[in-house]
Amino acid sequence: MTLNDDCPLADQVAPDPEAGSFVLHVHRNAEVWTWASAVAVAAELRRDLQVLPRARLLVTAKDAASPVYRALAMAPLEWSRIDVALTDERWLRPDDPDSHAFRVRASLIRSHAAEARFESLTQPGRRLEESVAVANAHGMQNASAAVLGMGTDGHIASLFPRMLDLPRALGARDAYVAVDASGCPGAGEWARRISVTPAGIARARARLLLIRGRDQREAFEYAVASGKVESWPVLAALGGSTPLQVHWCA
Repeated sequence: MTLNDDCPLADQVAPDPEAGSFVLHVHRNAEVWTWASAVAVAAELRRDLQVLPRARLLVTAKDAASPVYRALAMAPLEWSRIDVALTDERWLRPDDPDSHAFRVRASLIRSHAAEARFESLTQPGRRLEESVAVANAHGMQNASAAVLGMGTDGHIASLFPRMLDLPRALGARDAYVAVDASGCPGAGEWARRISVTPAGIARARARLLLIRGRDQREAFEYAVASGKVESWPVLAALGGSTPLQVHWCA
């Protein structure tokens, strides 16, 4: 299978509009999920490259997305005209193996995609406030597509349930904010972070949520049923001019 092939979806389920605007794509196995997701992202980038000087891709660093990125990196796109940016970053040097920049470079900035311009959210010697300001300057360019991941606790990017800074992040008008995720189990030992905001996600023309396994699907469905973004920040991805595209396989 190549990224020039049509990759039909096994099933599509549209939920009650009152629960939020999204479409659930159910794929029969991990291989189809990987290639269908990569094809969907490549199509959005190709569409914008036909009419714009540059395209922008916003990506999560979730490990589950790595096979999608490896497939996407082989897409025959004009990668030299594509900017790749992160949804969030730990307050680490970009060459730190625990940084999101390191993970995304390893899985996506390779093959054809090695020609893309990669935007790291942190740089040695740059203060946190300066890093956020630079991220927001880049964030003024709307993304062609935003690839999102979700934890089973319902977090996306570095927006964690009941995080002290969550209300400020949810209400921010800027694309990025600095957050303190102290006390949030999903943040691990990295409390200081930079995260995209709902406003930043909503600016993407297409938004894709990549989830796998029964636990993640049940978590997403529970989040939608609850309607409580403070407890399930993934709901912040539902805002936008187009429905959130949720790609899932068992």
